[in-house]
Amino acid sequence: MNNPPLPTPDDRPAADIVVYDGNCRICTAQVQKLPWWDCQGKLAYLSLHDPQVAARWPDLTHDRLMQEMCIVDARGNRHWGPEAIRYLTKRLRRLWWAAPFLYFPGSMFLLRPAYRWIARNRYRLSATNCEEGACKLHRQ
Repeated sequence: MNNPPLPTPDDRPAADIVVYDGNCRICTAQVQKLPWWDCQGKLAYLSLHDPQVAARWPDLTHDRLMQEMCIVDARGNRHWGPEAIRYLTKRLRRLWWAAPFLYFPGSMFLLRPAYRWIARNRYRLSATNCEEGACKLHRQ
């Protein structure tokens, strides 16, 4: 099953932009689910490997983007990793139900280390589905 192409910043100039690892199978699979949650078209997408990322935001380093996804909102604010997930619960109407869990005091204390572990091991976890060899390139 082929997914339709994700909307780009050129398609949605006023949208928040999700910058994710387009070479990671896990990241791509999760990002491919976001358009369903984004029923109002508030998001656009760019792989961190796209040259537009460095051109638009020279302050976003490749190393940091390899560690966690980033959402650059319409005002230019950056939302990183688990805070980006939390941000989406307020931004996307269909995710409202998750906001109380992610804004509950102490929830980030649990979510941050879980997010970091998955991000650090994402290529290893997706190695069985890797066809282009990118998984082996980034394994630790």
